Amino acid sequence: MLSRRVDHFVESVIRDMTRLSIKHNAINLAQGFPDFPAPPELKRAAASAIMDDYNQYSITWGAKDLRDEISRKASEYNHIEADPESEITVTCGATEAMMASMLAIINEGDEVVVFEPFYENYGPDAAVSGAIPRLVPLNEDNSIDEEALSSAFNKKTRALILNTPNNPCGKVFTKRELKLIADLCIEHDVTVVTDEIYEYILYDNKKHVSIGSLDGMGDRTITISGFSKTYSVTGWRIGYALAEKNLTSAIRKVHDFLTVGAPAPLQHACASALRFPDSYYEELAKMYDGKRKLLYNALIKAGFKCMMPEGAYYILADIPEGIDMDDMAFARYMVSEVGVAAVPGSSFFRSEAGKHKLRFTFSKKDETLMEAARRLEGLSI
Repeated sequence: MLSRRVDHFVESVIRDMTRLSIKHNAINLAQGFPDFPAPPELKRAAASAIMDDYNQYSITWGAKDLRDEISRKASEYNHIEADPESEITVTCGATEAMMASMLAIINEGDEVVVFEPFYENYGPDAAVSGAIPRLVPLNEDNSIDEEALSSAFNKKTRALILNTPNNPCGKVFTKRELKLIADLCIEHDVTVVTDEIYEYILYDNKKHVSIGSLDGMGDRTITISGFSKTYSVTGWRIGYALAEKNLTSAIRKVHDFLTVGAPAPLQHACASALRFPDSYYEELAKMYDGKRKLLYNALIKAGFKCMMPEGAYYILADIPEGIDMDDMAFARYMVSEVGVAAVPGSSFFRSEAGKHKLRFTFSKKDETLMEAARRLEGLSI
């Protein structure tokens, strides 16, 4: 007999599209991992850590040098003061940080507010932790429907999951929007769990604001980030959660028995990454901006309708008019017949809106994106 928890979700569609991409020798614009090298100085730091024998368990909640660097970075960039000894937990990726946080604060039957579209992991996270999701669809221009958000809160609301910059639509929540969310969370005594993994990948002079830095939110926010996206090391699985000490104590208990600890040598390498100069982050955003425009233009030329993302490295696109397929069928057609893999939109929506969309990533070499553009030119049904 199987747990009822697993009846509420399926295996990752994103990872399944990667498997199909390999099978059909397609260009993988489905899963958000770079096909270009990580920074050489970061790879050297990892190799040195291994050779210097940082190969045994680190402290369960994270190596001290990494926690110290995260604390400094959080203060300078996120404007969040986090004690490295009692308010930071290093995890096996932001994915584990989210799951550990949910298990630490949710009781069976609690409700969790989630904006739609949402990253596909949030549904299973809610199911495993026993939460009931209350979805709040964003408007067509990705702005917040304030009435819908306010009505989602009730006596059962325990948490709100926030993702900014957003995967899949690239929305960057403004300070005004975050203030709206904060006011509701304070009024209803709700904890925000905020996934900020794309915090450095911003365009058009957008600024990243951490909701945990706003007045009244320091004690009711769990801020999650990591190293996968900023440093192009998605396979390293190093993330972290910042929270006040009582929340952190609960997160650490779950983390300890969930994974024990993140890879020790890679933690030391990540500490060195946090000492990169500001120019690194400026060049990162500039690089992705070029890739964003390249893929956007290719999709528009192929007949897709889409908005320029404000952050992260995805484009959520409407399927071209005249195509009589839903998102799942069209995504499979794209892989097998066009040679380009994307993610079906229903992975990010519970509503019918997702059945008419695909998500593409531009976290690829320019050569990869140009070949994808060439293949998309031949799109015909």
